[in-house]
Amino acid sequence: MALVPRDAHARSSVPVTIDEDKCIADKGCTVCIDVCPMDLLAVDPVTGKAFMKFDECWYCMPCERDCPTGAVHVDIPYLLR
Repeated sequence: MALVPRDAHARSSVPVTIDEDKCIADKGCTVCIDVCPMDLLAVDPVTGKAFMKFDECWYCMPCERDCPTGAVHVDIPYLLR
């Protein structure tokens, strides 16, 4: 079985989603990135918007809670609620 390399900028279905219409990362905001203790968020170099680069979320919520525009949403799995 061959291993397929992952594209560093490929997106998958993730628990943290960013509403790109509300995200102001392209204007210099990095609040969600700065508060994530797992360093899971980044700014997409193409769109300038934040996105979840790794799916290792602990559902701790500071990214959603601290976002100044309400662009970040954390989808907590039913069994963890």
